[in-house]
Amino acid sequence: MAEATFGAGCFWGVEELFRKVDGVLSTAVGYMGGTKENPTYEEVCTDKTGHAEVVHLEYDPSVVSYERLLELFWENHNPTTLNRQGPDIGTQYRSVIFYHTPEQKESAEQSKQALEASGKWKDPIVTRIEPATTFYRAEEYHQRYLQKRGQSSCHI
Repeated sequence: MAEATFGAGCFWGVEELFRKVDGVLSTAVGYMGGTKENPTYEEVCTDKTGHAEVVHLEYDPSVVSYERLLELFWENHNPTTLNRQGPDIGTQYRSVIFYHTPEQKESAEQSKQALEASGKWKDPIVTRIEPATTFYRAEEYHQRYLQKRGQSSCHI
């Protein structure tokens, strides 16, 4: 088994995307990349803790590759908007890949370079690629938030 962590805006929709992927064994939403230990949702929303809203997943690399997870990450958010996705604004909504191994770092950097070279986006890609730090699981009411409500996306 392997783990991966992605931030691509509101964590509810990102979790729902990855939760449905064959080979993804578990998902959890939470916070990574900040300075405060055990932050709460309310603290992260102040935009003062430095954390990103992320989905942390465990997956079986014999079923789904990290490269495929990266493709889904890139395809399902706008990596050119700094600290923003749709109506959500703040550093907690930044586009970020937290890598857990040197191989993940290399794959993430290569996929970012390939996307930049593709010309798909006219604006520069601002996605950060950073080493994974402590993952703080969000409060239980955030876990599988959209699934619990029968929704498939955050925005109408």
